[in-house]
Amino acid sequence: MKPNKDLILITGATGYVGGRLLSALEENNFNMRCMVRNPDYMKDKVLPTTEVIAGDGLDIGSLMKAMNGVKTAYFLIHAMGSKKDFVQLEYDIAKNFAIAAQKAGVEKIIYLGGLVPSKEKLSAHLESRLKVGEILRESGIQVFEFRASIIIGSGSLSYEMIRSLVDKLPIMVTPRWVRVKAQPIFIEDVIDYLIAAINIPIDESEVFEIGGKNIVTYEQLMQEYAKQRDLKRFMIPVPALSPRLSSWWLNLVTPIYARIGRKLIDSIKHPTVVENPLASQVFDIQPLSVKEAIQKTIDNEGRDWINSRWSDAIGSVGPPKPLNLETLNKCITDDRKIIVKTSIEKAFKPIRTIGGKNGWYCGNTLWRIRGFLDSWFGGVGLRRGRRDPEHLRVGEALDFWRVEEYIPEKKLKLFAEMRLPGKAWLEFEVTEKKDDQCEIRQTAIYYPKGLGGQLYWYLLYPFHVLIFQGMLNTIAQKALGKQ
Repeated sequence: MKPNKDLILITGATGYVGGRLLSALEENNFNMRCMVRNPDYMKDKVLPTTEVIAGDGLDIGSLMKAMNGVKTAYFLIHAMGSKKDFVQLEYDIAKNFAIAAQKAGVEKIIYLGGLVPSKEKLSAHLESRLKVGEILRESGIQVFEFRASIIIGSGSLSYEMIRSLVDKLPIMVTPRWVRVKAQPIFIEDVIDYLIAAINIPIDESEVFEIGGKNIVTYEQLMQEYAKQRDLKRFMIPVPALSPRLSSWWLNLVTPIYARIGRKLIDSIKHPTVVENPLASQVFDIQPLSVKEAIQKTIDNEGRDWINSRWSDAIGSVGPPKPLNLETLNKCITDDRKIIVKTSIEKAFKPIRTIGGKNGWYCGNTLWRIRGFLDSWFGGVGLRRGRRDPEHLRVGEALDFWRVEEYIPEKKLKLFAEMRLPGKAWLEFEVTEKKDDQCEIRQTAIYYPKGLGGQLYWYLLYPFHVLIFQGMLNTIAQKALGKQ
């Protein structure tokens, strides 16, 4: 592949597709710039040759700064995970992006949207994906809009849903949307299309519908996955199951929380099949079959890590801003310390490996109950786990936390993404002391929202004392090699 040395901008690089695209462009020596809300989240994800710049889809000024000198810009931002009106949010971001691209002299925008049926009333999610493409084209800049069906790949939203359902349920009651036709496409084929669009010799805006070799249903996808996993699964069809009920079903069984699940089901109840063959005529790309895509995805799962996961996406509105002095003054803290006679590497290891299958070192049953309740009320729960059992990076999900700050052998700071009447952080620090000793410091920080938030903290305070002290004691014991 011949790289284009013109400057290329990626927005949405913390997302599933954006993360994969970034890695592929870097491997092929393209001249790259990433715009993200928090550059620290990209610290361990980019090569030294890739520029990372702070920006926000709702701030035209920061968008223009990010687009300065850029010839091609990828629009991979979406707001589906937002608690706000995600449709209006996506429209506002697209309008800002179009205006900034115009003023900065961007020559080409490449946008990945969703494949939509031509004669159906669309879900809010699919309608917004369609409208975003229209808004971008109204800028007068050349826009290549790719409309994809289900994306199959390790860490993708659809694949994680399929994998969880099939792995956990020998018998499934399947609603009508499970039998809707789609044309799944392998993630690497999507990336090939997005990269090929940089140098394709077309002077006008175009819409490309992309899909794999086969037209199948979600039910057939699950059957193919079960076959390749050598699992026997029985599916009992039911005539109807509302998107709301289906989303709660996914919420309890899969890593997909209800807010995302409802929007997903609203979309996949529509057929997503390629109707316009233009992409196959313009691009020299032969997408994989469903069988091949699932096989390659299963093979990729055997790695110790994957490039990106749907749950690691930060989104256009991003995590909360770092604590400022005014906020800190209103916070409730639980600060604990312990001294251990060991090296800083051994003291930090149990902190580095916390969560996921290792659990939280104290009251794991209580953590699981908290995770279940969080899932039941539409939160993220504990099901996201951790990407890698040994290594962490800023910005990734860790059970129902997100890594906000990570300094190896020194500091780990987590932001709570479970449902809370306020905001919460959990911070660990290790400091070297005299006589080959280390101090392990654990701080829980809670910013309550109103009286209800304060009552929440103090009602649960006895549990906090038990769990936080037990957690610190176990970290110390593990650092000493006693557990």
